[in-house]
Amino acid sequence: MTNLLPDITAGDVAELDPAERTPCEVWTRVMGYHRPIASFNIGKKGEAAERLHFTEHAAASHPRPLPHEVAR
Repeated sequence: MTNLLPDITAGDVAELDPAERTPCEVWTRVMGYHRPIASFNIGKKGEAAERLHFTEHAAASHPRPLPHEVAR
């Protein structure tokens, strides 16, 4: 079988002409269902931009506080 894909290594950057690019639609989960961010109003777009992202691996390395340790 012939490998038709070019060899890609870490740090390689794909260079595309603007005509080759396609828009990427970003969706997020809001109130139990998924919606495209493009359909948000300006306030909701601001909230989405302020959200923090995490990985499961990083989150697993931090133990969760016990209920009595959480400030109320």
